[in-house]
Amino acid sequence: MERFTAVYEQVDDWWIAYVEELPGANTQGETLDEARENLKEAVQLIIEANREITRRQSTGKNIIREELVVAV
Repeated sequence: MERFTAVYEQVDDWWIAYVEELPGANTQGETLDEARENLKEAVQLIIEANREITRRQSTGKNIIREELVVAV
């Protein structure tokens, strides 16, 4: 399980949400709870898509994949 910083901002009747550490992970919702759920889904989809793109681009190449843990 990864940890990210979610930012929520109320703009008129909507909540805007994004993740500081993950460009492109942003969404909105009519309620704060909806924005939270939408943001979780956006992060999951971005990570899955990035992994798939990287795997396709590295097919046939001599690469090493390993877990990287960074304490910030």
